[in-house]
Amino acid sequence: MKLAYYPGCSLKGTSFEYEVSLLKILETLNIEVKEIPDWNCCGASAAHSINHNLSVALPARNLAIAENGGYESVLAPCAACSNRLKSADYELKTDDILKKKITDSLEMPYKAEMSINNMLEFLIGVVGKDKIKSMVKKPLSGLKVASYYGCLLVRPPKIMKFDDPENPVTMDELVALTGAEPVDYSFKTECCGAINSLSKPDVVMALTGNILYDIKKHGADLVVVACPLCHSNLDVRQREIERKYDEKLGLPVLFITELLGLSFGITPKDLAIDGHMVAADRVLKKIEGLPNQQ
Repeated sequence: MKLAYYPGCSLKGTSFEYEVSLLKILETLNIEVKEIPDWNCCGASAAHSINHNLSVALPARNLAIAENGGYESVLAPCAACSNRLKSADYELKTDDILKKKITDSLEMPYKAEMSINNMLEFLIGVVGKDKIKSMVKKPLSGLKVASYYGCLLVRPPKIMKFDDPENPVTMDELVALTGAEPVDYSFKTECCGAINSLSKPDVVMALTGNILYDIKKHGADLVVVACPLCHSNLDVRQREIERKYDEKLGLPVLFITELLGLSFGITPKDLAIDGHMVAADRVLKKIEGLPNQQ
């Protein structure tokens, strides 16, 4: 299967750690992906609130380039990007008039026959649990990990068709494969405020604070995510939240690819874990104290 990789804007900028760790674990898994040439922003999250046709055309162009390049599947690690790509694909499959309008404007055909995978779908459905488990060289036994899914990985269900929209378990299953203990808590699909981080920071801090303090209450050592926006709010805003509510959190927030990479024996530096705002030193020291198992 020819796999196309759509990084989107965040993985090339503010969430570069996600791309670094993704490419590292793919190298370890011996899986080759090709970045879609001349890709463009998918429009998340402004285009779909301003111009409907543009919100479909932007992600559709990336899909059309991949399809016409002979690719059968697209990996979109960013939850927002995968949501926009899947939404565009869904609309083009269900609206022939819109499909003609969009493909005419793109001056490219698009049959809408490729599969589109978010990070979790790719790891579970394409790579497979057995393959991932076989690559674990440093089991993370003793670590308690809370998986935060957010809104866009699982909603809307009729388009995403991924996991349970109210109680998803896929990321927890990946956490368990590393040897760590998944932590159950109440806010795993609650919104963190997403792009409102700049326009409505008080709202974002309230929403994100609810999530983080609930995770802390349930005894987690760290949080894992598969969304750059979620990571930004939970990581970057955490110190502000601590000051506002006068209660320490100290919860490192890693991408799921970073957690997997640690269990594969990849160094924290090679996974770019030092790029986050909340230092993971305490957790990394705990991992360093674990025995190696081949």
